[in-house]
Parts: sequence; C-alpha cells; structure tokens
Amino acid sequence: MSALASALAYKRLLDDNATLRMLRTDQVAVSAALLSEHLGSPGIRLTSEDLYEVIDADLEELRPHFDLPKTAKAYCDDWRNASFLIRRPATEARGETYELSSDALSAIRVLDQLETPRSTLTESRLVSLAAGLRQLAVDTDPDATRRLEALHQERERIDAEIARIRDGEFAVLDERRALERVTDILLQAQDLPADFARVRARFEQLNHELRVSIVNTDDTQSTVLDDVFRGVDLIESSDEGRTFTAFSALIRDPERSAAFDTDVAAVLDRDFADRLAPEARRVLRTLVRELKAGSREVHGVLTEFARGLRRYVHSQEFQRDRALRGVLQEALAAAVAASKRIRPYADTGIEVELSAMRLFSVGEMIADDPSEFDTGARLADDEPGIIDFEKLAAIARESEIDFAELIRNVNELVAGSAPMTVSEILAFRPATQGLASIIGLLSLATRHGQVRRGETERLTWQGADGIRRHADVDTHIFTERIEG
Repeated sequence: MSALASALAYKRLLDDNATLRMLRTDQVAVSAALLSEHLGSPGIRLTSEDLYEVIDADLEELRPHFDLPKTAKAYCDDWRNASFLIRRPATEARGETYELSSDALSAIRVLDQLETPRSTLTESRLVSLAAGLRQLAVDTDPDATRRLEALHQERERIDAEIARIRDGEFAVLDERRALERVTDILLQAQDLPADFARVRARFEQLNHELRVSIVNTDDTQSTVLDDVFRGVDLIESSDEGRTFTAFSALIRDPERSAAFDTDVAAVLDRDFADRLAPEARRVLRTLVRELKAGSREVHGVLTEFARGLRRYVHSQEFQRDRALRGVLQEALAAAVAASKRIRPYADTGIEVELSAMRLFSVGEMIADDPSEFDTGARLADDEPGIIDFEKLAAIARESEIDFAELIRNVNELVAGSAPMTVSEILAFRPATQGLASIIGLLSLATRHGQVRRGETERLTWQGADGIRRHADVDTHIFTERIEG
C-alpha cells in the first residue's frame, strides 16, 4: 500500500472511529474520568436521571480546575451524539438508560495503559504464545501420524513430570514469576467489558443489516426471508453468533465453572497473592461472575434480536416497510425529473400548515391511576417526648461494631504485657456484641497486628441467643497499642 493510500485510510479512521475521536477531544481528561467513574464497571448502566445527578455533582468539583460551562445533560447529549454513550429504553421502568459504548471503553483502556504502563516482554506471555501456537499446529494437522506423535511426546513429558513429583523433585513457581503471570491474566480481564460491548454492538449491526436485506430484496430473491420462514436463526448461525455461542456454552458449563472457581480460590490463597492490590484481588475473585453476567446479557440481546426478526417477518411488517420504501423511491424519482424544470426554492403556490401538536399513537397513552396519588390517612401530630440516649446507644450497637470499646480493651491488655492473640484478648474481655466483636477484633489485628498463616486458634463467643459458638481462624496477634 502506498503512502497516499495509507494516509487516506488513516484519515478515514480518524474521522469515523469513535475511540480516536474521544482521545482527540479537548476535554478527554474530564470525559474519560467521569465516564470511567460512573459507567466503567462491567455491565453497568444508569438511568438518565441518576447519571445527570452524579455528573452534576462531579462537575461542581471539577469546574475550579477545568473550563466546563455545560450541564451534565448537555455533556451526556454530546457524548451520545459522538457515540461514546449508548442510550436505550429502560426495561424495568419508564425512562432511558445510558451505558458506555465499546469505543469509549477502548479509549479509556488506552488512557489507563498510558497512565500505568506495563511491560509486555514477560516470560509468561512467551510461554502462553508458544503453547497456543503449538496447540494450533497440532489441532490443524491433517496427518494422523504426526498428531499421534505429538500426543505420545506430551504423554511422555507428563509421565516424566509425575515421576519427578513423586520423587520430590519439583520447584514451586517463584513469587516474581507468579506475579508476572497474574498480571497478564488481569490485563486480559480488563479487556472483557469492551469485548462484551463490542460483541453486542456487532449483533445490533447484524440485526439491522438483516432487516435492511429483507426490505430491499424482492420475495423471489430474498434468501434471508426464506431462512426466517424456515425457522433458521440467522443471527445465532452467523460467524459472530457461533463464536459467542461456543464461548457462552463454555462459561456456563457447571463443571468448568466450578473448576474455574476452585483455581481462582487456590491462587488467592497463595502467599504471593498477598502482594496484589485489593482491586486486583477483587477482579480475580469476581472474574467468573463477571464472565457469566456479561455472557448472560449478550445472550439475552441475541435472543431478543432473533425473536424480533422472526416477529418482523411472520407479522408481515416488512411488507409495510417495503411499500413505504417504494413510495419514497417514486417520490425521489419524480423529484429528480422535476428538478430539471423547477428550482428547489421556487414558489409552488401550495401552503402546508405544520401541526404544533406532537402526533403519537393511542397505545402510548397511559391512564392515570387515582390510587397512585392517595397519600393515605392524614398524619396526626405526635406529642414531643424526651430522648433516651441509652436506647439510642443500644440501637447503634445493634447496627454497628463498637470499635471504640474493642480498641480500649486491646490497649488495656497489651500495654503492660507481651503480645496477645485474639483468643487471649477474649479470655479477659468477652465479646459483648457476639460475632460482631469477633469480626472487629480480627479486622483490627489485620491492620495493626500480625497474622500467622498456617497457625490456627479457636475463638469462643456467646451470641444474642445465649448459645456459645466456636470458630478456628488463622492466629491474629496484637503486638502493641493501637494509636488513634
């Protein structure tokens, strides 16, 4: 491709691609921050009113630092027109919802990578690449002899590995390389929201293309129409539909999902996982759930489009659209012929009064329900009383952990003695709030003390029902007073 052709292709990409348009806007920092904060989580969407409210609150904080003259609604309209936001009708209530487009998610992802660059020259990336390439070479080999030879080599390698492990000759992956592999996994997980949004957008485009094909093609030539009448699901049977269906079946398989969950729990239980940031641990812990949620949402869209396409065909709605298309084409053809004799701005002597009323279908009308405006019996004035602070304190203790009491107990016992475990603390100061006190002590020990993995201690407390309970947990030790 010549330099001119490449330049023209890149120019078209800059003009048409919403990801690049977002990165080129003057307020990209504000746009990316606001959209990522409120709509950046996987599968999240907000009603228009809720999104306007939270963005208006953020704009008040941002205006001293940025020139932001518009309201939240105006900015949301701009983002929607620029294809950064997708507006859909709400399914559970009246109104509309906003969600990020796949292009906006990609732009935010680019900014995140520039903000926190990560090395891509890792050993785990090379191992994964080599393993995938090797498996592809084996799976696509038509020669049965070479495939059997590859399987025998793999079996010999596995047998040798089993023998070494039985003899105790194996090495656990060191912490640096383990963290490197986890980072690669997290990088792939960060692309999932944009991938799901991109698949959904592709299904929407495919649904539109099929409807256009039905309208623009005659009955005698419409293979799409014949397939729909024969019950063929054209969206699911497309290349994108088959790929997604295979992915969805894989993630919804109970055995694979259970194995996935077990592997995630095992990784988080390793010592090197303690060095991961809390957000990284959360991503790993919820990875399977996010995959299932995203798959379920896209599968619902796929089913909705398939049903809508069948209904569009079987209800003969496409005949109405074809008739409308024919009338429009006739009008355009007549306009072309008339344009040679009559200028577009010529006075025709015909006046058309436009209606000031908005025309709508009777089906859109919703009858008022008087019961919705019934506020019930008139409220009587209550006699003022005296506040009982002891009752208020008791209510507060029932709803919150009394950390002040726990810190006071720990400081009194640790101040004049050697380090004490949580069980030793409970021996002198019983859990007055039951399980809540236990959780509070473990939380304080995690932040201000030490946790000995592998060593356990038994904690005993009495619940509000008077029953004594026990739990075996990792040993938590308080080594000094808790300041503050």
